[in-house]
Amino acid sequence: MEQLQRLQQAVPPLMGWYRIHKRILPWRGTNDAYRVWISEIMLQQTRVEAVKEYYIRFLDRFPNARALAEADQDEVLKYWEGLGYYSRARNLHAASKIIAQKGFPATWDGVRDLPGIGDYTAGAICSIAYDMPCPAVDGNVLRILTRLFADGSNIDEANTKTKFSELLRKVYPREAGDFCQALMELGATVCVPNGAPMCGNCPWESLCKAHSEGEEEDFPVRAPKRARKVQTLTVFVLEHEGKYAIRKRSEKGLLAGMWQFPVYEDMPEPSAYGAVCKEKRAKHIFTHVEWHMTGYLIQTQEFLSDFVWVTAEELRGEYALPSAFKAFMPWVK
Repeated sequence: MEQLQRLQQAVPPLMGWYRIHKRILPWRGTNDAYRVWISEIMLQQTRVEAVKEYYIRFLDRFPNARALAEADQDEVLKYWEGLGYYSRARNLHAASKIIAQKGFPATWDGVRDLPGIGDYTAGAICSIAYDMPCPAVDGNVLRILTRLFADGSNIDEANTKTKFSELLRKVYPREAGDFCQALMELGATVCVPNGAPMCGNCPWESLCKAHSEGEEEDFPVRAPKRARKVQTLTVFVLEHEGKYAIRKRSEKGLLAGMWQFPVYEDMPEPSAYGAVCKEKRAKHIFTHVEWHMTGYLIQTQEFLSDFVWVTAEELRGEYALPSAFKAFMPWVK
C-alpha cells in the first residue's frame, strides 16, 4: 500500500516534467503503430543516439509493413548493418509478412504474438500507439522504481517485474503513451544506469525514498553477472583479382544468416591459402561471449569454390557484414 501511494503521488510531477523536458526524437510525436514498433525494436539494447539515423533511413526504404514484407531478407539485414542483435531484423521481417496480410494488431495479445516481441515491447507499443494502460517494464523502469521505493528486490527475478507491472497498471493516467515514455525518459536522462543519478533535476527528488536516505546507488539490486565466454578465432580476408571471399553463417545461433569473412575456431595454417600480406588482432564483445580474433589478409592464386567472391563495392553496398569484422574492412579496397 505504501508503494502504491508513493507511486500515485509520483505520477503528476513526472507528467509535468516530461512535457517540458522530453527530448525531440524522430519517433516521438507519432502514434502510428508500425513506426512505434520499428523504433521499439531498434531501441532494444541499443543507445538512442545510435538508433536515430538508422530509424530514419530504415523508414525511408521501408515506409510500411508491405514494403518491408516484400523486401529480400538480405536487404533488410543490410539496412540493419551495424545495429547488432540481428535476430531483431529477421523477426521484423517475419512479423511484417503477418502485418501486411492482417494489419497491425490492436490488442496486447495480438501485438505480443508477433515474432520478436516480448512483454516489454508489447506494452510499449500498446501504450504509445493506442494509449492502453499496458506497462512496459525494462531496466530503466526497474531502476527508477526500485530507487523511488528503496526496494531491494532482485530485478533479475521475474516476480519483481510482475510486481512493478501490477503497481504501474493501477496508476496509469489517460495519456498512457506519454506516461510510458516519461518513465523511459526519466531513466535514460536523469536516473541514469551508469554513474550517479542527477537527483537535482528529478521530478521525484522529494518523493524518492532512496534519495532521502542517501542510498540512490544501492539500487537496483541484481544478481552478479556471469563471466563472458571467450572464443579465439582466426579470420581470413582472402583477395583474388580485386574480389574478396565471403560466406553466409548458419541460419541458427549468433549472427545467424549474416555474411562474414572465412572464420575458424581451429586455426588453419594461413599460408595454405596463399601469400600473407598483413596480420591484425581485434576483439569484439557480445552480451555473453567475446571474440578474440587474429586476422590475415591473404592473396590467393584462384577463386576458391568454397566461397562467394565479391568486389569491395558489392561488399559495402549489398552484403550485411556484422560490425564484429569492421577491424578488417580497411583491407578491402
